[in-house]
Amino acid sequence: MSDKKISPIAYSALTDALALIFWYKKTLARFLNVALREYPELLAGLDLANSQKRDTAAALVGRLAASEHRYQDVTVSLMVEISSLTKFRELEELEDGQWLTRAQGAVAELRELTQQHKQSADEHSRFERELSEAIEEAEHGRATSSALAELKDKFLILGSDPDPQERGRQFESFLNELFALFDFYPRAAYSLEREQLDGAFTFDTDDYILEAKWLKSVVSREQLDVFAKKVERKGRNALGLYVSVNGFSKDGLGEYGDSSPFITMDGSDIFMVLDGRIGLDDLFLRKRRHVNETGSCFFPASHIFFE
Repeated sequence: MSDKKISPIAYSALTDALALIFWYKKTLARFLNVALREYPELLAGLDLANSQKRDTAAALVGRLAASEHRYQDVTVSLMVEISSLTKFRELEELEDGQWLTRAQGAVAELRELTQQHKQSADEHSRFERELSEAIEEAEHGRATSSALAELKDKFLILGSDPDPQERGRQFESFLNELFALFDFYPRAAYSLEREQLDGAFTFDTDDYILEAKWLKSVVSREQLDVFAKKVERKGRNALGLYVSVNGFSKDGLGEYGDSSPFITMDGSDIFMVLDGRIGLDDLFLRKRRHVNETGSCFFPASHIFFE
């Protein structure tokens, strides 16, 4: 046990690194179960399969910090081993390189903060060796509330951007960050031979294509028609999400009120998620159930609080 306490900044850096170096929940869960198998009390009660990765990381690091007198050696070994990572296999396979860049930045910050504790960690080579093996087995690699607060600030700043084209590009990036926070595994915008797609993501084993608009006016029925054709061309099991910050025209929602291959989100839905009133995953489940039961693409988050 080192006499030098681990700084709050180092604990925060460990939380960030854990949340970013793993793309899938299952790899984070596998890593933690192997790495901490001699300390099962640290994982007791954590919902590794369903909780957001940031929440899992924050809860675990919170336990380590609260009992530093007991777990300092474990924490420092964890910090040293993660800070030595140079490969992030799943992140390297993503089309959107921002997640790899973020993981590399988090690991670099942790590495800098860990140097002062390395001597203590070196005294526990057995744990380091097992931890290294756990990372290899897992293949690579702030809590949700604080991340949502940052995204909320970005959303409000975007609303004041006078350049609609730049706002549109930034909005796609914003949605990717929001989807990643809730483990929707987003993919960046891409082009096919005859069409441009704003992105795609996976939720609850289903794949969705994305259309995202931040217009001065509502999205028209004609624009919804174009997107419906895009979804239908993707195959029988394709699903779609149309996000329009300023909403949708009345006749557009009417056209897709009985049968729709997509669901919709507007600015009020996004703001309720950013405000922490409902999780994006819970909202998405309700919207998907609504379209399956009624055929209607439209189910605003506000309806949930008045049912």
